[in-house]
Amino acid sequence: MSVTDQNFPAQGFDAGVMRRAMEMARETLDIETAAMQALQARLVTDDAVARAVALLLGCHGRVVVSGIGKSGHIGRKIAATLASTGTPAMFVHPAEALHGDLGMITAQDAVIAISYSGEASELLAIVPIIKRMGTHLIAMTGNPNSSLAKLADIHLDVSVAKEACPLNLAPTASTTVTLALGDALAVALLDARGFREEDFARSHPGGALGRRLLTHVRDIMRSGAAVPKVTADARLPDALLEITQKGMGMTAVVDADDRPIGVFTDGDLRRLIDKVQDFSKVVMRDVMHANPRRIEADKLAVDAVAVMEEFRINQMLVVDADDKLVGALHIHDLTRAKVI
Repeated sequence: MSVTDQNFPAQGFDAGVMRRAMEMARETLDIETAAMQALQARLVTDDAVARAVALLLGCHGRVVVSGIGKSGHIGRKIAATLASTGTPAMFVHPAEALHGDLGMITAQDAVIAISYSGEASELLAIVPIIKRMGTHLIAMTGNPNSSLAKLADIHLDVSVAKEACPLNLAPTASTTVTLALGDALAVALLDARGFREEDFARSHPGGALGRRLLTHVRDIMRSGAAVPKVTADARLPDALLEITQKGMGMTAVVDADDRPIGVFTDGDLRRLIDKVQDFSKVVMRDVMHANPRRIEADKLAVDAVAVMEEFRINQMLVVDADDKLVGALHIHDLTRAKVI
């Protein structure tokens, strides 16, 4: 909406203030974009990120991220991103570490300490203890000559020309750059570890991707008495009763060993209406579709979706390793399970 729009609420509205707000918003994004571009340029000539990735890949424990204030908030997000992309990680607050939580850190871990000034007293207080344990230290600061940078095994430069804050005080551009560099580390580690969709899904079982990649056919199929089935010598009225009672719009046709040999759907019924006068004499083997589409119960539900979409069908039979009927799947079952 334009700041000159007459429909804008009049109470407390000042066009000059609104114009200034838009100017500041654009300037903020310009400053942060420039800071990101400067970071990208530094990575061309600085191999610190590559060395940090190598160090973290060789870590036999966990990656411990620590920082205080705004750096702490960024550190929590970096730790969460690392953990969800295949690198075991956790956040430890430096003040809490001084009062017992330091016991969470072991010699096998690697610590990423975040402080833009590089002089956060809480971090500097725990660094000597970390170093004595033999724990590797990566520092993310805006000052390569800071105390924290000098104590670190690897220093990652997150300096910015200026903050987006007009007072050049509130961490804005610097936290954006730090967060982006943390993401860069996580993605580089993800790639180096060969982390794939299936691994991501295991870390996010409650999400949409987790449901798609971890849900098996057996988890959502209809089974037991809920599966519609008749034998090949069953007459059409009996098949229609089975279709109606089970509510799947079809029935499987099985042999004496309970192996599916055909399927009959309500669509098949509609096509028979103009051709058959006496339904009582129709036998399933004469009107069924032979060799119906089927899927094993241990397959992923997304595999069932792929078959249904390819052949434009709404139902599918489910079999075990011996091709015996163990279930049935309707497209609505997949929808309810949020697989599609």
